[in-house]
Amino acid sequence: MPRDYVRRSKPKQNGRSSRSGGRGRAPERRIPWLALTLVVLLGASLGYLIYLVKGSADTRTATTAKAAQTTQSPPPAPVNPIDQRPVEKWRYIEQLENKEIVVDVPKEQESNVRYQMQCGSFRSADQAEQLKARIAFQGMVAQVRRTEGSNGVWYRVVLGPYERKRQAEQDKHKLLRANVNHCAIWNW
Repeated sequence: MPRDYVRRSKPKQNGRSSRSGGRGRAPERRIPWLALTLVVLLGASLGYLIYLVKGSADTRTATTAKAAQTTQSPPPAPVNPIDQRPVEKWRYIEQLENKEIVVDVPKEQESNVRYQMQCGSFRSADQAEQLKARIAFQGMVAQVRRTEGSNGVWYRVVLGPYERKRQAEQDKHKLLRANVNHCAIWNW
């Protein structure tokens, strides 16, 4: 004979059904007496230790003061200048206020030394013109010069002439920031 296990139920306890999964009341929380006792003992021992240290410091100063009164103090020793802390006195401010610095600047000599900068040398005129255009976008004027040598025709992109090398260096750095590399400065 088949049994019906689903409808089978246990008797009710305290007017509640037993379908709650056998869960009863939650256990009551216990007070952790051991932990509380340890914390109180630790706090009390720390307080006692502070009391002892504080009390010993007071007695030491009192005993040293009494000992100093009972014994005769010797005359004070002469002060050693090495033991004293030096007093800083800054004198350079007064010295520099009235100081005049003379700098000899050499006069520029008239020379025929001029500088040029070559930024590229190409076999085709189109490549040289493209580089010239990139340089023009940076606000500088370049020239394309055609030269014939033993190994053929070359088209050189040249900037200048510059009176000073410093001017050529400034333009070179400006071109380097614009990714125009391989520029060389030479005397003309």
